[in-house]
Amino acid sequence: MPGEPGVWIFLFGDMVVFGVFFGTFMYQRAQAPELFDHSRHTLSMGIGLANTLILLTSSLLVVTAIRAIRSSQRGAAQALLAGALICGLAFIGLKSVEYTAKVAEGHVPTQNDFYLYFFILTGLHLFHVLIGVVVLLLLLTQARRTELSATRMAVVEGGGCFWHLVDLLWIVLFALLYLVS
Repeated sequence: MPGEPGVWIFLFGDMVVFGVFFGTFMYQRAQAPELFDHSRHTLSMGIGLANTLILLTSSLLVVTAIRAIRSSQRGAAQALLAGALICGLAFIGLKSVEYTAKVAEGHVPTQNDFYLYFFILTGLHLFHVLIGVVVLLLLLTQARRTELSATRMAVVEGGGCFWHLVDLLWIVLFALLYLVS
């Protein structure tokens, strides 16, 4: 198993917290399906899809970078991690554009339950992306080292696993918020 065991405990705990939020969201959606479906149609499918593709690309870059680190291809690893970092920043930028547009249109958390969950869930995810950007910066510094100890490699692998969790959570959020009626 890549990374430190403590990282996996954290990741599974994080998934449980999001799982509770997802379950609560689905329960509330079942209570007011018309409201949730109508509100869902006001979201920007283009931004949601773009963010999904951005995070999927970033995860591919991270896994390829870790493979490059393992095979001592430091230059490639650095370029790949820089690409993943750019993807993370692009996600943050697009999410900011989406939030600004929603608020300008009057779609705020107090409007209805859908928007309350939309802002809570995507805001919590955005917080994870911000942490993930810091993690990617840490991975970039590790990729610059000529050699990594087993402990440092476990940190790199754990950081990669965290970034993949961020991606996985977004895929579920994208489906729940943007696609499912």
